[in-house]
Amino acid sequence: MAERELRARVCVVGSGPAGLMLAFLLARQGVEVVLLEKHADFFRDFRGDTIHPSTLDVLDELGLGEAIASLPGRREPGVAVSFDDGTYRVGDFTRLPKPHNYLLILPQWDFLDLLAAEAAKLPGFTLLRSTEAVDVLRDSNGRVTGVAAVGPDGGAVRVYAELTVACDGRSSVIREKLGLVPVDFGAPMDVLWFRMSREPGDPEGLLGRVGPGAILIMIDRHDYYQCGYVIPKGGYARLQAEGLDGFRRRVAGLAPMVAHRVGEISSWDQLHLLTVQVNRLETWHVPGALCIGDAAHAMSPVGGVGVNLAVQDAVATARLLGSRLRAGRLRTEDLDLVRKRRMFPTRVTQRAQRIAQSRLVGAVLRADAPIKAPGALKLFQRFPALQALPARLVGRGIRPEHIS
Repeated sequence: MAERELRARVCVVGSGPAGLMLAFLLARQGVEVVLLEKHADFFRDFRGDTIHPSTLDVLDELGLGEAIASLPGRREPGVAVSFDDGTYRVGDFTRLPKPHNYLLILPQWDFLDLLAAEAAKLPGFTLLRSTEAVDVLRDSNGRVTGVAAVGPDGGAVRVYAELTVACDGRSSVIREKLGLVPVDFGAPMDVLWFRMSREPGDPEGLLGRVGPGAILIMIDRHDYYQCGYVIPKGGYARLQAEGLDGFRRRVAGLAPMVAHRVGEISSWDQLHLLTVQVNRLETWHVPGALCIGDAAHAMSPVGGVGVNLAVQDAVATARLLGSRLRAGRLRTEDLDLVRKRRMFPTRVTQRAQRIAQSRLVGAVLRADAPIKAPGALKLFQRFPALQALPARLVGRGIRPEHIS
């Protein structure tokens, strides 16, 4: 098998929301980009499905508003969570400024396919699928000069680039090879993702159900629910020891409306474990390489903001570095502009997630008695205008980015 060699101004590793958005934005500026993706396509379930208002704003600014609106998504005005003492609205997105005063629930593969199709129209964009990055390349001074990868036929692929950007997620190979180690803040939970059929007359939208020792999230995907069953950290083995019948009873207890359907869960293989991490790098770059998205900061699923933070990182990176890359005058110290811009929203968002994990999620997972709604939710119910606060924090985020 012959070795393949490519050269570009930038090599982006990982074509999730951060990687694809960054590669697209740089190619729009005339920067030659090679994007490496280890899978053959984007069809991987149980990924982040929420497209937030600030991301929809970016898509509008890119002229992709109509394209994203034509995809089979669902516009959600808010999130309802059921406790033993009633159902409460957590946030009301209709109170945000128009036109994007809603959450768009859309399978991530549709979002990524759209970005990839638009990027493919640009002459400076190259996407290598089924190509897995395994190491970084360095010069004699230790500066990163590109990426070593394995292609679809098992042959070696080398991409030489002025800048390598790690967008390969919370288990980033590139981050490891760079010697960057994130600070871990821990999390009290993990999540089991699975599917459950949806019948006519079932509730629509985003649903949350809270009970003693567990939380069930149900995302309406038209003909089925994507379900997330929140368990105590490291608790999967204990759950398996109870048997599949025990798990079915747990799901039925939290969501009686699907009790007659829990038999659809016929094997543990249908459940996909997400090991929740909350961490971040204090240093995001080394000479010749930069980390963004989950490679720089793994977010908790609380609030479903991971995709939004990744996209915002990409927008900021392209705006701050694009002209320097195009002119061939990128300096190592320029890379730190991205961390300086994006660290504040990362810290604030993670802090809010950690508070929610500790005071709400952790308390629920430790409980063995019926769970009542916390006082804050009851206050939101009494004064609906307050529901704009969590909607803004989740939907717009801290320091939203825009296309220059």
